[in-house]
Amino acid sequence: MMDELTVISFGEYIRNLRINFGSPIREIATQLGIDPSLLGKIERNERQPTRDLIAKIAVIFKQDEKFLINQFVSDQFAYKILEEKVDISILKVAENKVKYFTNKRK
Repeated sequence: MMDELTVISFGEYIRNLRINFGSPIREIATQLGIDPSLLGKIERNERQPTRDLIAKIAVIFKQDEKFLINQFVSDQFAYKILEEKVDISILKVAENKVKYFTNKRK
């Protein structure tokens, strides 16, 4: 069975966290030190959060930061694949390149 994160976007996940915590958007935005409209745009996937903002979100909602970063970055891959109209097999090529680049740095 696929879990919810494989079928919703990062922004939707953040919105669900906020709603499940029973927190209004203004309250969370204040804790994050951002305008509520920016948080709304992040939740609607109209703006991208910074890595620092993801770290703050992790603390507020007691989430694993690396997990949230992975969810955010996976959205970026998905959007790029759709934008470029390439097959998802490109992910295997990217995986091989990551291994290559990692070994090259050693």
